[in-house]
Amino acid sequence: MKADHEVDVAVIGAGQAGLSAAYHLRRAGFANESGFVVLDHGKRPGGAWQYRWPSLVVEKVHGIYDLPGMAFGTPDPKLPAAEVVSEYFGRFERTYDLPVHRPVDVLSVSGEDDRLVVASATETWAARAVISATGTWDRPFWPYYPGQETFRGRQLHTADYTGVGDFRGKRVVVVGGGSSAVQLLMEIAPFAHSTRWVTRRPPVWRDEPFSEDWGREAVARVDERVREGLPPKSVVSVTDLAVTPEVRVAMDAGILDRHPMFERITPDGVVWADGTAEPVDVILWATGFRAAIDHLAPLRLRGSGGGIRMDGTRVVAEPRLHLVGYGPSASTVGANRAGRAAVTEIRRLLGR
Repeated sequence: MKADHEVDVAVIGAGQAGLSAAYHLRRAGFANESGFVVLDHGKRPGGAWQYRWPSLVVEKVHGIYDLPGMAFGTPDPKLPAAEVVSEYFGRFERTYDLPVHRPVDVLSVSGEDDRLVVASATETWAARAVISATGTWDRPFWPYYPGQETFRGRQLHTADYTGVGDFRGKRVVVVGGGSSAVQLLMEIAPFAHSTRWVTRRPPVWRDEPFSEDWGREAVARVDERVREGLPPKSVVSVTDLAVTPEVRVAMDAGILDRHPMFERITPDGVVWADGTAEPVDVILWATGFRAAIDHLAPLRLRGSGGGIRMDGTRVVAEPRLHLVGYGPSASTVGANRAGRAAVTEIRRLLGR
């Protein structure tokens, strides 16, 4: 069946990784529309940033890295990151005249002769190569604990968080060992009746500010897994926690006293392995995200290790497909390099 459109390259997703790839495709001489297209399911620019909670201001973000060819600048650190980054991404798209189509929900990518066919509910694109930059935001991870379905209180994931209103006067348990859990604990604690922080492993603290070198260390650890065909851990999950002045104050106040993971959930609270029970009104799952790659299922890429074996950004089992914003590039520190690397390989593949 003939596709509705034919392009050299289809980019799926217009977050940091997708926009980086689009920029380098443009620089490499792929003409807009006929040479490449960017399909984004967001209603506006901003990638996952547009969905961040309003109280996450610029100064609280670990790092917002420049897109290639355009500096992020120095916006007001008190402004919401969602607002600032969305404006920046939109300005980037306009400046480089990138062919971004939205909202487009890509449902599948399948192989057909010498093309990969990218399909939405209404249109198809036959591409000689595909860069999938769908990130993780659409796949919040909810771990299961016995009794979870009986809980009479409220359960939220960080993807659902909009502010402290849901926690005022409540007894709150925050689950998760990453920076989001720490940020939200500090934000919620002054308004909640009580907070309790639980993690599977003790947190590892670093008494230094987050840096690009620190981010690269985490990226390298995740890269090792995907090269072996193992499911990637998120970059955030292998990044230690920075002891900022704000964090130090929260530590001294007892807000960041970590407790081991509870064993089960009851209708009214949680219970630890030693039988200790605690009444709870709200459980906030700050348990991260998984790669949003369901649209790639027709290609049957998962190996015996449970993940997709990668060589850089290239999928070993399907050289026409590159994943950016996956595994080691699922962070702003890795996304730009991944976009450039994917385009370099695609140029070689297509003989350009």
